[in-house]
Amino acid sequence: MHKNRLEAFSDGVLAIIVTIMVLEMKVPHGDASLSALKPILPVFLSYVLSFVYLGIYWNNHHHLLQTATKVNGKILWANLHLLFWLSLLPFVTGWMGENGFAARPVLCYNLVLLMAGFAYFILSRTLVRHHGVDSALFRAVGRDVKGLVSLVAYLAALGLSFLNAWAAISVSVAVALMWVIPDRRIESVVGE
Repeated sequence: MHKNRLEAFSDGVLAIIVTIMVLEMKVPHGDASLSALKPILPVFLSYVLSFVYLGIYWNNHHHLLQTATKVNGKILWANLHLLFWLSLLPFVTGWMGENGFAARPVLCYNLVLLMAGFAYFILSRTLVRHHGVDSALFRAVGRDVKGLVSLVAYLAALGLSFLNAWAAISVSVAVALMWVIPDRRIESVVGE
């Protein structure tokens, strides 16, 4: 199978997720002062973090699929698995923001990030298996140490959520910063 439909569908789903997130932010009514924005600051900050995460996934998903030449049913399901977890981001983002980064919403947010990271790892491994060890994809992804480090960090953030929500969010921000720059291994292989 060609990968075009997978890419188009994924792009569409991610665009809808971002749209849902921004529509969840409510405009303060009846007060045009800047101080009216103060109560929605946690909502905005959670939106920014999730928007960055969705951008990271979109960017890295695009790079990952640049090295792929074909897909099969297992890859389609692995991709849907990733999109499922990403589709939960608007809910946990809104819950976390509306509750000022309280412990339980932060825990659920970090659980969704962990599961999305795990789903992305599964997708990349499924693509590598399908294309083989001689493929450009295998040369680009390798053992995916960065992905494994991310999963460990997400687990740490999940555990920290029980102790200190802000420390847990700090770990999530650190993982996002680690992924902001697209995977250069893939760019170097695509550029060959």
